[in-house]
Amino acid sequence: MTALPRLLVIMGSGETAPTMTTPHRRVFEQLGAATGGPVDAVLLDTPFGFQENVEILAAKTAEYFTDAAHRTVKIAGLARTDHGDVVATETAIAKIRAADWIFAGPGSPTFALRQWADTPIPEAIVDKLRNGGAVVFSSAAALTLGRKTIPVYEVYKSGADPYWVDGLDVLSEVGLPVVVIPHYDNKEGGNHDTSKCYLGERRLAMLEPELDDDVFILGVDEHTGVIIDLDANTAEIVGKGGVTLRKDGMSTRIETGTTVPFSTLQAGPVTPLTSGSDRHVTEPTDSETAVTPRSDHDASGATVGDDAAVIPSLAGDAARLESEFDAALAARDADGAVKAILELDSAILQWSRDTLQGDEMKRARTSLRSMVVRLGGAATAGVRDVREVLGPVVEAALAARVTARTDKAYAVSDAIRDNLIAAGIEVRDTTDGAEWVVTD
Repeated sequence: MTALPRLLVIMGSGETAPTMTTPHRRVFEQLGAATGGPVDAVLLDTPFGFQENVEILAAKTAEYFTDAAHRTVKIAGLARTDHGDVVATETAIAKIRAADWIFAGPGSPTFALRQWADTPIPEAIVDKLRNGGAVVFSSAAALTLGRKTIPVYEVYKSGADPYWVDGLDVLSEVGLPVVVIPHYDNKEGGNHDTSKCYLGERRLAMLEPELDDDVFILGVDEHTGVIIDLDANTAEIVGKGGVTLRKDGMSTRIETGTTVPFSTLQAGPVTPLTSGSDRHVTEPTDSETAVTPRSDHDASGATVGDDAAVIPSLAGDAARLESEFDAALAARDADGAVKAILELDSAILQWSRDTLQGDEMKRARTSLRSMVVRLGGAATAGVRDVREVLGPVVEAALAARVTARTDKAYAVSDAIRDNLIAAGIEVRDTTDGAEWVVTD
């Protein structure tokens, strides 16, 4: 066994969706290469520990990693620390300290912070970043990592005026004095701004001046992650969107598929560089600088990930499979139509584990139901080509007609023809023999 790599993975959302399956597998594979065997993986269940169905949520999350990453993930059993059960709390903390990989995801950041206060949890996270292991935090859990935290439930759900809450500040240990804001590009609000983790631009602009001078914002889009390899000094953006470094309203955006030196994140936002500069930066809009992916290394050390071009989504799967269904039905390919339906059903199941489904799930289910109904209608009318079904019978009747005409049994020949016509099959005599078409 070699020393464990020091990996920090921050996800904006989609932690249990197909979008993040490949990044999860890669992290496990990197750890597995170091351990030479199984990876001791633990799910930290505190962020959703306030929910009545916490055990079900934890089990479903662990099941995702079994199905998607083919890894066994133990549940810490640290939903709460305020229950007075010291033995249970210490047992859970021991699991986390011994783990090679720890994961925490959606829920309430302020609830998690209250439960972790005065416990060794922050120290255990820092230990992984210092001495080896993977820390994978997403959504609400990601909010807790920085100097300050947005109290999402209190502001967005309960109507409190925007304010900061002290975070764990474990990222300062690796040179990131930041506030982590997941769901940075959220658009659920429709006619009102729910970006910046439901805070919106206006309220974030109100809060930003209250941050310490050395602190900046690390925004991570939904279904997007940044994999930071502290040993290799790299930061790779994966998933659908990008990562934003922001300070005093000025932003630098790094798009998915880009790998930059970790020092790029540590430096925070930079001003746009002039033409001819040795760094690949494009002129932004709304005071935003963009570091965009390129097909080769650029002078800043940025590289493009091999899998950046293919970004899964339920909407994309549904559109593709409905198109395949249409083509199969047009070709009277019943097996192909059934295959498209089954694949869409599987895609819906995979995406159902995503904590942020939006209306894509509803649209996919609508497509699935439509495909089932259309296949049922086709079955009633008959999916197979009529000529394919009737061909052997009609050809036998035409052969009998030829025999009757050869034997000069013209009445029999005419009767065969008339009965075929009555059945909706028109017989046409040609110099090359009889042809037939279905008229009904």
